[in-house]
Amino acid sequence: MTKHRGFPGRLPGTDFQFVIRRPNPKGATRLIARERYGDRRPADRAADEGFLWALWQHFGEEPFERGNLDAGRLSWLFGREVVPADDPFDPESYEAYLRIDAARARANFPGIIDD
Repeated sequence: MTKHRGFPGRLPGTDFQFVIRRPNPKGATRLIARERYGDRRPADRAADEGFLWALWQHFGEEPFERGNLDAGRLSWLFGREVVPADDPFDPESYEAYLRIDAARARANFPGIIDD
């Protein structure tokens, strides 16, 4: 499992986790596209925004390995702002590659991605 050095461990001042410390011995947690409803708490929306900002600052538009990025946090963005970069894509692999869909990220989180 690749550890992304320099990537923030969590959203500052909260318990919203961005990375995991060690791999799960049973295998990586499956990435799923979680539905984001309009009535989500502001703190949850801030965590999504902070995570996407960290991804953009760390990787930009380049494909990146899932590695130690938290599956739960990725799943809130997966299928929209974060999409598979591999074909075929294995949602249960720490070695799977992802990328940011910059156009969709700009539309859903204005101000995060600078042109």
